[in-house]
Amino acid sequence: MSTQKTVRQESNTVVENGLRLEGEKAEQIVDALNTELANAYVLYHQLKKHHWVVEGAEFRDLHLFTQEAYEHAEEGADLIAERAQAIGGVPVSGPTNLEQRATVEFEGEDVYDVRTMLENDLEIYGEIVESMRDSIELARNLGDHATAQILSEILVDVEDDAHHFEHYLEDDTLVLEDATH
Repeated sequence: MSTQKTVRQESNTVVENGLRLEGEKAEQIVDALNTELANAYVLYHQLKKHHWVVEGAEFRDLHLFTQEAYEHAEEGADLIAERAQAIGGVPVSGPTNLEQRATVEFEGEDVYDVRTMLENDLEIYGEIVESMRDSIELARNLGDHATAQILSEILVDVEDDAHHFEHYLEDDTLVLEDATH
């Protein structure tokens, strides 16, 4: 392992970028992107937890669905991080920094009933949707149309997954409440 340690760019800094996005604008956008990145990872970890612990009559379907959802969250996070770097920033990455930076809250380590877990997921999705809309508007207002486009594409997937969570939370089910009937 190399003993030479050279910091090429400190975290929380934005350097000049080849995309010619002004420094002050890039700083605002990187700040927003890092918030979105942190939120995506809070969602990712919560969905991953639910993937591991889900049980009951709909286990298989929910197990597979939460896997798709956390994979979407991770794919979106990767695009966000790459964009932050492309415009001169440093993507937030450490667990402590991600937790501090996020505007959404992880439900905690406890295991809840399936409905509560899905409701908690849907709550985070709603908060992320609102935050991403604000970040898209910020990027557009600052003339960074590419970031706005990238976030808009991610938002489509986020909203689609949120909509599927809504479907799982509907009252209609084939599972009987009382097995004596």
